[in-house]
Amino acid sequence: MTTAIIDYGSGNLRSAAKAFERAAADATPSAPVVVTDDPDRVRDAERIVLPGVGAFADCKAGLAARDGMIEALEDAVLRRGVPFLGICVGMQLMARVGHEHGEHEGLGWIEGEVGPLTPDDETLKVPHMGWNDLALAGEPHPILEDLPGDAHAYFVHSYGLTCRRADDVFATVDYGGPVTAVAGRDNMVGTQFHPEKSQEVGLTLIANFFRWQP
Repeated sequence: MTTAIIDYGSGNLRSAAKAFERAAADATPSAPVVVTDDPDRVRDAERIVLPGVGAFADCKAGLAARDGMIEALEDAVLRRGVPFLGICVGMQLMARVGHEHGEHEGLGWIEGEVGPLTPDDETLKVPHMGWNDLALAGEPHPILEDLPGDAHAYFVHSYGLTCRRADDVFATVDYGGPVTAVAGRDNMVGTQFHPEKSQEVGLTLIANFFRWQP
C-alpha cells in the first residue's frame, strides 16, 4: 500500500513527507510513504501525491523533465484509477491550462483554467497568504469528512483554479470572492491549501485520503 510523493524539483518535500507519514501511522500503519522521482515507483504506487510550490509553468516543466513521469501518472491515475492528491500547484496542474506568465498546458484532467487572483476587496493582498476558513460546496467529499464546520487551512498562492463544472468544486475559500480550495473528480482530488501546514485539519484530511476508496 505504498504512497508515492512525487519529487520533481518543486521544493523541499520534508514537511509534506513528515505529515503524510504521521497521518499514515494512524490511518494505515502498514502503508509506507516514499518520496520519489522514479516513474516506475509512481506507476506501481497504491496512492499518489503531487505537491507543488512555485510557478505553474516551472512545475509542469519539472514534471516533463522526469522522463516517463507524466506517462506514469496518466497510466496510474487516468487508466487504472489510482487515488491521487494534488497540493497547491499540484492541484492547479490538473487543469487544462494555466495563465501564469503566459499560457501553459496543464495535465488536462479537469476542465478548468488557472488564473491570477483578483479580490474584490482592494485591501486584500496578493499573494493570498495565511489561514482562512473553508466553505464546503455540495455533497461533502470523502477527504473532507470529520472536518469541523469552522475548519481553516493555510494558503500561499497568487493564482487560483476556476473549474468549468461546478460539481468539480468541493470547497471554496472567501478571499474577496470565492476561490477554489478543493477540487477534483472521480479518483483525483486537489487542495489549493497546504494540508501539511494546516495542523489538525490537514492531518485529518490526509488520513481521509489514505482511507478513501474512490
